Amino acid sequence: MTRTDANLNLQAIYGSPSQAGFGSAVFCDRVARAEDLDAAALKYYRHFVGAHWEQFGEDAWMSGWKPIYGRQAVDQPAILTELRGITERDARASVELLLDTIDDPAAGQKALSAVYDDAAVENLQVYTLGDGAAMSGLLIAGRDRGGDATFLVFLLD
Repeated sequence: MTRTDANLNLQAIYGSPSQAGFGSAVFCDRVARAEDLDAAALKYYRHFVGAHWEQFGEDAWMSGWKPIYGRQAVDQPAILTELRGITERDARASVELLLDTIDDPAAGQKALSAVYDDAAVENLQVYTLGDGAAMSGLLIAGRDRGGDATFLVFLLD
């Protein structure tokens, strides 16, 4: 399966790019430098939240934003194990929802592995996000050595 096919499959399961502000969506982009992955992840978080970003204010949406996991170069890529190993309490609830409560958990997990465990992925970050009140979730950002990046935004109340 090509990287493009893997991304399309991930989008079919978790949603195409949107500004829904609720649920999940997958975005693909080029991120030229590895150190720009955080800024790109934040851009897609803000885009996904859409008009709600201004409505509730940046302070509210940034209150839940923080990196909680980063894959190290020596780590064996295993996104499912990496996600299930997250110990932060609120993030663990989001991981369970992301992996286990979708229509077809096995297909979702396979799609996540196909994208984020690809041997070319050299940068992977997981962030928590939310409005500091009812909404919380995760953002998974992965960038391959050629600069292609995939962002999965998952936000629920």
